[in-house]
Amino acid sequence: MKIITQLSRIFVGVLFILSGLVKLNDPTGFSFKLEEYFSEAVLNLPFLAPYALSLAVVLVIAEVILGVALLLGFMRKLTLTLLFLMIVFFTFLTFYSAYFNKVTDCGCFGDAVPLTPWGSFTKDIVLLILILILIKFKSFIKPIFQAKTNNLIMMITIVLCCFMGYWVLNHLPLKDFRAYKVGTDIQKGMEIPADAPKAEYQMTFYYNVNGKEEKFTDKELGNIPEGAEFVRREDIQLSEGFQPAIHDLTMDLDGEEHLEQMLQEPKLIWIISYDLERADAEGLQAMKDFANKAIVKGYVVAGLTASSNAIIDDVIKKYELPFIYYTSDATTLKTIERANPSIVVLEKGIIVEKKHWKDRNQVTLK
Repeated sequence: MKIITQLSRIFVGVLFILSGLVKLNDPTGFSFKLEEYFSEAVLNLPFLAPYALSLAVVLVIAEVILGVALLLGFMRKLTLTLLFLMIVFFTFLTFYSAYFNKVTDCGCFGDAVPLTPWGSFTKDIVLLILILILIKFKSFIKPIFQAKTNNLIMMITIVLCCFMGYWVLNHLPLKDFRAYKVGTDIQKGMEIPADAPKAEYQMTFYYNVNGKEEKFTDKELGNIPEGAEFVRREDIQLSEGFQPAIHDLTMDLDGEEHLEQMLQEPKLIWIISYDLERADAEGLQAMKDFANKAIVKGYVVAGLTASSNAIIDDVIKKYELPFIYYTSDATTLKTIERANPSIVVLEKGIIVEKKHWKDRNQVTLK
């Protein structure tokens, strides 16, 4: 069992480090997933939603630290106990998501490696088994280095993780794995090939036949008895079909869609705030001067938000913003950029630059 224990130690340690680093690259994205779990429709823990970002940062840093500690053999008993508690927590979340089909992607590896709910649950079950093996045969887990060296490595790990978390929260993810990364042609990303597979549905029709409810498939509609009364129809999706990388992106203004025409602009800037009520006040204030500078340089500046018109009007008036807001789906806007507000520069539909509002002075205005 010594070899199996050591292999399990390496596998679990490396996987926790990679999983933690990918999410630490984008803790805001992971916090969105936690907010989904905390929502009334899932775990019904809305009081935890305001703390989602803090919890996300703590969890992802803990993942990396525990992975490193396991590989080093640092504080063996405490490390294994915390690993066990963490994997039990994640296993519960992924099972709940898979069984009740509540959250379609657990965010285990951020946007880098999307996993299905059952795939995530299976991964956690494997990790749980391996961690139980490590607990059972923990006597085989020995420190790699002397205590002073192990302590130093752990301190360096903690400092680097904290610095990375601080950096990405005040700027942007170091690596963008999303569909809207720099260089993306939005129009091409929205295209659907002519030969792309289409979604398939099974339609079932229910009719009242002589006082008894009977069901018929779409192929059996010709067999419905005369005088039968229609009750309802149920559609079951058999296959999802092709879905383009970019979808659900809109620029609605008073019921009219403006996305297509905006993507033709040679100099376009989006100021994105998925929720204006949660937007950073200092950031919104900074957008006034930034937008004015961009407009002088010949840019078309447009805001994108999922907030209501009443909130939009209040924000524009309060911060004297020189641009109007178009509405779009909140999830889509969260996917485009994490900062609230954030800046996206486009040239004829191609994303050429993305910046956190704190880095607005670094935006290249040609």
